[in-house]
Amino acid sequence: MTGWVALLRGINVGGRNRVPMAELRELFEQAGLGSVSSYIQSGNVLFTSEAADRDELSRQLEEAVRETFAVSSPVVLRTAAELARIADSPPFGPDTSQTHVAFLDREPGEPGALAAFDPAPDRFEVAGTEVYLLYPNGVHGSRLTGALLERRLGVTATLRNWRTVAKLADLAGSLG
Repeated sequence: MTGWVALLRGINVGGRNRVPMAELRELFEQAGLGSVSSYIQSGNVLFTSEAADRDELSRQLEEAVRETFAVSSPVVLRTAAELARIADSPPFGPDTSQTHVAFLDREPGEPGALAAFDPAPDRFEVAGTEVYLLYPNGVHGSRLTGALLERRLGVTATLRNWRTVAKLADLAGSLG
């Protein structure tokens, strides 16, 4: 049994794509997933599953969300172990108050596609299926957005602040 965290992109943001968390948890339970819980209102669902195929599980969850809520939301999955590894390795030092993580649905084919982009004062680090982002002046007004990452890297991305990443890793630790 694997502990998973589903990171849904673009739900309950700015009044669009409303998905009640209680109903989302119920949907995951009806899909046969175990130990289902959610964290805050922005589409973070923790669960256990015997499924081993990440891509297939992601597709099944995306389809179920689309059919149930009429919302098209990519679902990016990380195991509890992967999330723990991420939370234990802040790349920009111990002050994580302005650090975010863009979770990618797969490794970018051209991770260097951001090399020519200078987002100063913001910084980024591409590491496999994550892009670590440092927003010293805050995320609002930054040119280094999830949409830019998707365009430049050719992947689906969903962002979480470091506080959320750390809390999800902590909660997922009890899933095994």
